[in-house]
Amino acid sequence: MQARRPNGELIGIDRVLLKSFPLATGWNGLLGRVRAEFELPLEYRELIMCRVAVLNRAEFEWNVHKPAYLQAGGTPEKCDAMRADGIASLFDGKERALLELTDQSTRNVEVDAAVIEKLKAFFGEQQTVEAVATVAAYNMVSRFLVALAI
Repeated sequence: MQARRPNGELIGIDRVLLKSFPLATGWNGLLGRVRAEFELPLEYRELIMCRVAVLNRAEFEWNVHKPAYLQAGGTPEKCDAMRADGIASLFDGKERALLELTDQSTRNVEVDAAVIEKLKAFFGEQQTVEAVATVAAYNMVSRFLVALAI
């Protein structure tokens, strides 16, 4: 866990996860791969992570991923737009498709087939699967954070 953190410093969620070593190990392995090994570009993964944080009211998650999103190429204007209801026109077609996926999956679990097809047209099969997995993984994260008031 320390290797994934800036300056090797553990953050609040790490300290809670370490209360269960099997959980911490599995969590670190899964999320390390989502954060660092997926083909879906980092800017898009961070966009998803930020939107999940907003939808689930996970401020800790937002505070971790907003700077990462900005560093990956996101803009302050897009950060502001993500915090509003709906999907702003300043997002391009790819971003809008990712936000539709994120919103539908996070709010309803089910995702319209048309959204998945749109994602496949933009990103192909592998990156579409990775986008869905990113939404799922960060819903897990946000629910953990919110439930334990981290």
